[in-house]
Amino acid sequence: MRHLIIYAHPHEESLNYALFKTVIDTLTADENHELIIRDLNAIQFDPVLSSKDLQDQRMGTPADDIRKEQEYMAWAECITFIYPIWWTGLPAIMKGYIDRVFTYGFAYRYDQGIQKGLLTGKKTVIINTHGKSRGEYEKSGMDQALLLTSDQGIFSYCGLNIIRHFFFDRADRAAAEQVEKWQQQIRSVYS
Repeated sequence: MRHLIIYAHPHEESLNYALFKTVIDTLTADENHELIIRDLNAIQFDPVLSSKDLQDQRMGTPADDIRKEQEYMAWAECITFIYPIWWTGLPAIMKGYIDRVFTYGFAYRYDQGIQKGLLTGKKTVIINTHGKSRGEYEKSGMDQALLLTSDQGIFSYCGLNIIRHFFFDRADRAAAEQVEKWQQQIRSVYS
């Protein structure tokens, strides 16, 4: 299977990086998988949606850096997104990636006023970490808000088939045993 991994965290000693490496190690251990890795911080992806980007999108001629990311997405059969939840949302670099790469005519369009996702037939796995407990998120309704804004508002909206969305809570104080359980959950998704 062809995998695209899109990763957004600036620190190589973070829990997110350990989970990112778990995905890579799991997929590279099986010769039936091909993968392309997009570490947005390492490649210094420009997250700013500019006026020129908008004009290019309207003309159907995205900039070279965006066209390249879209080619990777078109190639992939499974897309994995790995990022922390910061301020109850995506890190700016991941949000900018979506703003710039998930363009009209590539990721979605409208047919006679009806929205249509264009990334159909592609599986996706989303791996998130956050500092609050699952209980705190459930009590405030933030768990449902996150699913609504990311899963329905971005990924499903564009036609991606969400296989699994992980929310690893209390990530800033997770014990080694807990991290190993999370890594095992991740490995099982790709088995």
